[in-house]
Amino acid sequence: MNNRTLISAAVAAALVLPVGAHAETADIAEIKRTLEQMRADYEERIAELEAEDAYKASEADEQPAYGAVTSGTKFNPQISLILNGNYYADSIDGEGVERFGAADGIHDAHGHDDGHGDEHGGLEQGFNLSDTELVFSATVDPYFDATANLAVSSDGNVELEEAWLQTRGLPAGLKVKAGKFFSDIGYANNQHPHQWDFADQNLAYLNLLGDHGLRDTGAQVTWLPDWDTYTLFGLELLQGEQEKLGALVGHDDDLNLDEKDRGPRLTTAFVKLSPDLGFSHALQLGGWGAWAGQHQETHELDEPDEHALQGDASMWGLETVYKYDAGRGYGAGNIKLQAEYLWQRKDLDIVHAEAPEVIGAGRRFTQDGFYIQGLYGIAPRWQAGLRYDRTGLFENVKESGGTTLEEYDDSDRWTAALSWTPSEFSRLRLQYSIADMSVEGERDSFNTLYLQYTMSLGAHGAHKF
Repeated sequence: MNNRTLISAAVAAALVLPVGAHAETADIAEIKRTLEQMRADYEERIAELEAEDAYKASEADEQPAYGAVTSGTKFNPQISLILNGNYYADSIDGEGVERFGAADGIHDAHGHDDGHGDEHGGLEQGFNLSDTELVFSATVDPYFDATANLAVSSDGNVELEEAWLQTRGLPAGLKVKAGKFFSDIGYANNQHPHQWDFADQNLAYLNLLGDHGLRDTGAQVTWLPDWDTYTLFGLELLQGEQEKLGALVGHDDDLNLDEKDRGPRLTTAFVKLSPDLGFSHALQLGGWGAWAGQHQETHELDEPDEHALQGDASMWGLETVYKYDAGRGYGAGNIKLQAEYLWQRKDLDIVHAEAPEVIGAGRRFTQDGFYIQGLYGIAPRWQAGLRYDRTGLFENVKESGGTTLEEYDDSDRWTAALSWTPSEFSRLRLQYSIADMSVEGERDSFNTLYLQYTMSLGAHGAHKF
């Protein structure tokens, strides 16, 4: 018998207890009124308890079984909004960000060293609102997950950064992704700006892959075999129209450039390995390659001399990431070390030039870059970071016969950052860098300063390793 039954029985028994003949009528009436009030109070409390139990039962019915489809909220899809803003200053009249993306020896589809380093909408000295990210994600059904990511610039322009679906529950550790997405080559390539450990992109990625990294429309297949050591294999087939790798100017009769080949024109392959180092330590190693079957670019030399080139391009990279969990609160004592090296080669033929004798000549462009960075939790919620990045270790232009036509100077930068993370939804960061860049054959040494804020509203999923 439960408590409610006991309470009801006690009240009922009290109402029918005999009273002595000597009891006065007034006393009996008072006792009855008191007992009636007690019964009413108990019945009201019992009704409240029953309603509470019914509500809990309905909540339990709404909770999905293990493996069932759920968006994790009352809404499907989950929605999040990421705010990014900063105060920016440099010692070169506001041209620092542009020069970071214009290192010598780096070419793209639309000109020689033209510097597409505007970093998600460009920066002015003073206050800036960077792209606001609007993310929709959901488990569509037992078979697919889907995500769409929109970037809204400060002047209201909307860009579709990602829109993809991914399979669930395929056998043998297989997954298939399709749509527009950031490639999973490297470690930093698939990270959105709010995930960066520093306020700006490293020089290697910015110059060899572009401000947005390698992002394209296509399909991806990954395989996670059931091995003792975590090992992930991936293959991507992409349309191949990028800013830096697989760049396309488009058909131009005046420049003798071909029409686009039928896609997919870009293929990537990668492998990631993570040995078990125990509870407090984690390590990820990786390597990747990318091959573009069609690449076009124009080089503006001395006006009106303009070269148009086309051919193919390839690229490979290595990555390593180490993490140490100190086991203290809010990241205190934690360590993260990260490094990547990127190398790119383009084999192109000159198809247009003011000097007819060079038309048809082959050119081989090689560019490379790397970065290495470390983060340390100096106190709960406080993190200090140091980064060194460089381009141009092996950077030159050769004829198809192997004769070197031009070599380029390197560019490098030191960056220090201090981040405060009051919660997983907010972060403030102070960053200072000292750069020595080679741009258009001249060296520029300058400093940059960021004071950055990042705020996450709504659903906030866990980030990858």
